[in-house]
Amino acid sequence: MPSFDWQPTLTAAAVRLRPLQADDFDALYTAAADPLIWEQHPDPNRYQRTVFEERFFRGAMASGGAFAVISNAGEIVGSSRYYDVCPKTRAVAIGYTFLRRDQWGTGVNSQMKQLMLAHAFRWARVVWFHVGESNFRSRRAVEKLGAHIADNVLMDVNGVPTPYLHYRIDAPD
Repeated sequence: MPSFDWQPTLTAAAVRLRPLQADDFDALYTAAADPLIWEQHPDPNRYQRTVFEERFFRGAMASGGAFAVISNAGEIVGSSRYYDVCPKTRAVAIGYTFLRRDQWGTGVNSQMKQLMLAHAFRWARVVWFHVGESNFRSRRAVEKLGAHIADNVLMDVNGVPTPYLHYRIDAPD
């Protein structure tokens, strides 16, 4: 990643994001262990401990851009990350986001994404969101942020070509 700080601590009224740490695994997995969180996701088995560790947590730790999402009560309630940083086009993606179901509809996701967008646009000209075509909850969430569909592609999910929509938000003028 370029020399921009992709893991700052970011704070809003309802949520705090801090760099994900290796010792966050148990608390983060507890937040992720609900199968309903993943029912529309292209990798719906992420609620399983081994799948979560191998397909989510290890990649999050290696990414250099992953966050633990902390509630006002001080609990880890989810995660998100920056990834696919492209210095040539000054683009970055935000994703791998999930929240415990008790956080849905509370404004936490919107505040988290607004924090991440504002921080990313200190460097980036474009922010991407890669969303599984059948993940309607995530699609609605990024559309509420003002993202628009720029591309429809097949992405490999565990060896299976899976339809994804690539949403885009350009930096404000």
